[in-house]
Amino acid sequence: MKITAVVVTFNRLELLKKGIESLRKQARLSNIIVVNNGSTDGTDKWLATQTDLRVINQENVGGSGGFYTGIKAAYDDGADWLWCMDDDVFPHDDCLDKLLRQVEELHITADGGQPLGILSPRRLMEGQVFTHEFRQYNFTNPFGSMHGGKLKGSETETTEIVGCDFEGPFISRAVVEKIGLPNKELFIFCDDTDYCLRAHLAGFKLLYVPDALMDKHKFFTDDSWTTRNQKKKWKRYYQVRNEAYMNHHYGKNWGVRYLRSWIGVMGYVIPAIVTMPFTKAWQPKDLMMLHRAYHDGIAEKLGKR
Repeated sequence: MKITAVVVTFNRLELLKKGIESLRKQARLSNIIVVNNGSTDGTDKWLATQTDLRVINQENVGGSGGFYTGIKAAYDDGADWLWCMDDDVFPHDDCLDKLLRQVEELHITADGGQPLGILSPRRLMEGQVFTHEFRQYNFTNPFGSMHGGKLKGSETETTEIVGCDFEGPFISRAVVEKIGLPNKELFIFCDDTDYCLRAHLAGFKLLYVPDALMDKHKFFTDDSWTTRNQKKKWKRYYQVRNEAYMNHHYGKNWGVRYLRSWIGVMGYVIPAIVTMPFTKAWQPKDLMMLHRAYHDGIAEKLGKR
């Protein structure tokens, strides 16, 4: 069985080094592919000295573009299972063994049963369980979240899910064969949700494996709320746009396709209008950005902006 890890990195060299060391301790891992998304912090120079890694250097095309490239490379190289992750998660020494134990215990065969497609390990942030996995999608009720049945983190048994982050998913080759690659046009945000949904709709089983552990780095900042908001503002466009795209593309009715995302935009606009006279966190041009993001999303106009 050929197992390939796919790591996407951008300007986090020290975290990348830690992640690579944790992968090197996985006894049954066949090889490691690192997709360097145009880092400018010396990542390319360090990677050039690592003879056991396959390195792909490309321009910064976001997480979705990075996983598109990495998953394609692993698939083309004949990987049976692809272990995908960002550069800020670090598998415990036996994480891969625990994931493979699930695969082996379920005796995956072509007997007509639901094939196993994706397994998601448990992430720990400073020792506390960190979960974004969920059990159902909601594309019928515009007043509810897209993600239903979110895991609480207290699960001790392997649990069936329908969605997870690109922070450690263990993906079967059969998934790539059937549904293709991640949507690289999303750039950042929702690429993992979209991929899991496509796998789920294609009939694959997704599982949360709580005894397969990874540590997740926590990013601290001493910035004020205003400064943090200004730094993250450019990401808001992609978040709003891609959520609007998901709702429009998969929504089952007018309310989900148009209203849900508009309600989400108002969740930014109203606080922005209220605080604008007192802080520099939001400016009038930012409201136009949110408006453009919403309309680009429902028009399914994606790509890097």
